[in-house]
Amino acid sequence: MKRLRIRSFLVLALLLICHLPWFTYVIVRLVETQSLRLHLGEGQRSAAGLWVAALAGLLLAVILIGYGMRRWIVQPLEAMGRGARRIAEGDLDIALPDSRIREISEVRDGFETMVEGLRRSMAHQAELEEERRFFIGAIAHDLRTPLFALRGYLDGLDQGIAASPEQMKKYVAVCKEKSNQLDRLVSDLFAFAKTEYLEMAHAEDVVDLNAELARSVEGIRRSAQAKGISIVAESSGEACLIRGDAHQLERAIGNLLDNAARHTPPHGEIQVRCRTEGQRAVVAIRDTGPGFSPSDLPRVFEPLYRGEASRNRETGGAGLGLAIAYRIFKAHGGDLTAANRPDGGAELTGWVPIAR
Repeated sequence: MKRLRIRSFLVLALLLICHLPWFTYVIVRLVETQSLRLHLGEGQRSAAGLWVAALAGLLLAVILIGYGMRRWIVQPLEAMGRGARRIAEGDLDIALPDSRIREISEVRDGFETMVEGLRRSMAHQAELEEERRFFIGAIAHDLRTPLFALRGYLDGLDQGIAASPEQMKKYVAVCKEKSNQLDRLVSDLFAFAKTEYLEMAHAEDVVDLNAELARSVEGIRRSAQAKGISIVAESSGEACLIRGDAHQLERAIGNLLDNAARHTPPHGEIQVRCRTEGQRAVVAIRDTGPGFSPSDLPRVFEPLYRGEASRNRETGGAGLGLAIAYRIFKAHGGDLTAANRPDGGAELTGWVPIAR
């Protein structure tokens, strides 16, 4: 049945009130006289029949109009009121009756859209809460591990277990190493928390992505050379101009290079490249390490996720570097993907829209 507007319903109700009494009178007249001739001659007028027919028709019109208003207007509005109170109590499992009035039906559809949005929002909130609990538990574990080792070696120094200068030097070196782990973890946590707000607002400076890549390469070159890893930088020579936050982009590229250096074996090679492809500035970083396992590829950008090949904190880090880089590229309107090279090793490719 086609939906009516409220004004159309009111017009139909008025027509029903005006015509139904006359229609019932015609029926009564037909029953009494067996004729459709409505001319009332002298002696044929029946005042009682006229009034009974008119009142019956009017009563029937009121009943029909009241039924329609009750079913199509009042009941849906009452159901929406009850549904709003149930939503306020946290119950989203509600069903609203349909209405033949277009305005009421549109309100009902909007109400159901709102309820569906609240369901999705609550489901997403539950997922975030579960992720938050996992995040806190994992961070507590990652903080406790170096702290426990640091306290043990400091106790050894305090109790004189390290008697010789060589032992003392070894204990101090381990303490410095553990403190550096804590510093890196806290720095990654701060950077990860900061990326929560990058999508809402980030700097809109014009940045040369090629220059940021060169700075990041120089920043990691010394530690890579100490491991015997060579870094080969390929550049087209042209500027890759984008709009964004230079500091955050440098951090993202640095995290990708650090990940490549961590998993590249000694005497391996890291290839970096920046180029423009259409309306995008693309950064690609390849290494000659073992690459990602098939089960790790879908989850490499999840916070705190470490694949089986990098469970060790000494090589795997805190599991936040790639997640931070992924969020930074996403916040700048781009994307970051991971793949395995056919000839071995991993390849991370990120892109950002070029400045117009």
